[in-house]
Amino acid sequence: MSDDRYETVWPPPELDFNKPTIARAYDALLGGKDNFAADRALADYACQHIPGLKESAVENRKVLVRGVRFLAGEAGIDQFLDLGSGLPTVQNTHEVAQAVNPDARVVYVDIDPMVLTHGRALLAKNPNTSVFTGDVREPEVILGHPDVTRMIDFDRPAAIMLVGMLHYLSPEVVDPVVAAYREVLAPGSYLFITSLVDTGLPAQQELARITRENLEEGWARTPAEIERQFGDFELVEPGVVYTALWRPDEPVDPDSLTPGEQLGMAGIALKKS
Repeated sequence: MSDDRYETVWPPPELDFNKPTIARAYDALLGGKDNFAADRALADYACQHIPGLKESAVENRKVLVRGVRFLAGEAGIDQFLDLGSGLPTVQNTHEVAQAVNPDARVVYVDIDPMVLTHGRALLAKNPNTSVFTGDVREPEVILGHPDVTRMIDFDRPAAIMLVGMLHYLSPEVVDPVVAAYREVLAPGSYLFITSLVDTGLPAQQELARITRENLEEGWARTPAEIERQFGDFELVEPGVVYTALWRPDEPVDPDSLTPGEQLGMAGIALKKS
């Protein structure tokens, strides 16, 4: 990629400083600096009502790292489409994948224009990584975008990631949208999902309500509803579980999970045919 491809304009003309966004509120929860007062206010409000919310955000990031490490390593995947990627932080998808395989290609997509601005600055010298602004709810547009068609060969195994994204897809669109992404994948490919979960704990539905009221989208889904989004793909061990329990680096007692560790679940599944 040429340097002029990644010239940035600040602030992006679409940017609304007074309205929180998913990416910036998540950045605030992670303790990042790429957020505004409205994003921090929402994060603070949610933390006051949801015990362990910051911990949950960190756990979601940790499982992203473990999942990508598995995909790039054990699964041998060298192409990644990261949907709803959020703002760059430590151990981004391309950094984890390319630490395993320097030739791994990663395309980031997010609806927040600030992600594009910061991502382009970060990725200007990385020819195997790209970022563009797009709406995950429009799979035909995403999959037909020049960056995707140039970087990802869907005739070969690839990974599509909906990490921390599924719960922002409404009940009306979630099934056809996720199905469209599953369909494009070749045998040997993987789908990686994490989501706000509903196992009957009040905090889970309260977080969904706060998210919906402030960011317009937010639905907690049961483990069965999350698992359904993998279609006929084969779940890799340990299946759809709380994020802290998905192949942890250190042993975790499933009977002693904290409130924050019970807000989200993760799963990765293989398309066999």
